Amino acid sequence: MYAVIQTGGKQYKVAPGDVVKVEKLEAKKGDTVEIKDVFMIADGDKVSVGKPTLASAMVTAEVMGDVKGEKILIFKHRRRKGYRKTNGHRQNYTTLKVKDIKA
Repeated sequence: MYAVIQTGGKQYKVAPGDVVKVEKLEAKKGDTVEIKDVFMIADGDKVSVGKPTLASAMVTAEVMGDVKGEKILIFKHRRRKGYRKTNGHRQNYTTLKVKDIKA
């Protein structure tokens, strides 16, 4: 059994027991999160697809904690002008462990 959900503007394929790294959520470690933006649920040969979402479907997940992604470096320069600028960024993520998928 698996589901396709949306959180943080991105879509993820999840199954019970999966650990997923999603965009940062305002939840603390150990909290339970309910995701109601479920686009599809597949259980063996039975597939339910929403238009665009399934009304009664829900995915529950436990928050494992917050992590930071790898550093991305941004380097700008103009040739022959002596202009150089370096900037970096690390995106914040929340790690979720999927508990249950309700159709």
